[in-house]
Amino acid sequence: MEFSSSEKKKVLLLGQVNHAYEELKSLEDIAEIVKVTATNRDDFIKEAKSGAFNGVFAAYRTFVSFDITGKIDNEILEALPKSFKFLCHVGAGYDQIDVHACTTHSIRVSNVPTAVDNATADVNMFLILGALRGFNIGMTGLRKGEWHGRAAGAPLAHDPEGKTLGILGMGGIGRALKKRTDAFDMKVIYHNRNQLPPHLEAGARYVSFDELLAQSDVISLNLPLNAHTKHIISTKEFEKMKDGVVIVNTARGPIIDEDALVKALDSGKVRSAGLDVFENEPKVHPGLLANDAVMLIPHMGTHTYEVKPILVQAKNNLTDEKTDRNCYGDLGYG
Repeated sequence: MEFSSSEKKKVLLLGQVNHAYEELKSLEDIAEIVKVTATNRDDFIKEAKSGAFNGVFAAYRTFVSFDITGKIDNEILEALPKSFKFLCHVGAGYDQIDVHACTTHSIRVSNVPTAVDNATADVNMFLILGALRGFNIGMTGLRKGEWHGRAAGAPLAHDPEGKTLGILGMGGIGRALKKRTDAFDMKVIYHNRNQLPPHLEAGARYVSFDELLAQSDVISLNLPLNAHTKHIISTKEFEKMKDGVVIVNTARGPIIDEDALVKALDSGKVRSAGLDVFENEPKVHPGLLANDAVMLIPHMGTHTYEVKPILVQAKNNLTDEKTDRNCYGDLGYG
């Protein structure tokens, strides 16, 4: 797939690059950048059918380009030119892409599955500590002039030491999280589609899905969103959990049924939650906003300068055939 500057191919830029301007310029050294004028899905399809993207070999997309194209599905792929062969997704989660449709159209897709591991795991650990310790009640109370949130009836909190953390989805982020929890002496169990080899488990214990629900004091969701994982945590799953469990989600919002989560919080089944992602972003369930026990962050898990190399890795995917991989459908959560 490598090509020289003397035979630049057209690359469609979907979404805006806000920080990595030097890396974007280096991409321009090897490809002709084609930009989109459409601001919504209908106009994008019309623009594509007009021939504006003729000759485009690859598309280079950011997470926010969803506002322009919607999900990259069969309708979008049918509108793009036959020259289009490669979709470069500048992110780890690929739920905005219909991988089956890509396979049907013989389009290769790459993502950057490791670049966000550490930044996301840091936020994950922050949310676990905050939810266990009930810090949000104190922080919101302090701004109202309430010391220690006493007026809000802040209950005694819990230390992480000795607590059982259940990691659902022990991929790169889950393993990075496990490394961080070692400093807090937490016991870690995990569930994946398949058990990991011992050197990747790093002392974590593999259990079934139901065992993870029943045994965990804290449950961390670190799995991709797909048809199999949407609402994987809902009413019947909450019923299997310990009373007073803590739930943390830094993956994708629709993995949790938010209506069911709010009911579980209101009943006390779930003591607290730490959420960086939401089911209908940017909207947040009013029941979550109203609950001071819930730690809420507006999808900032990878919002750091250090994650900037994600664009470099994605650019390399355009020029290094070894990094390309076909879309073979839902990859599970392992």
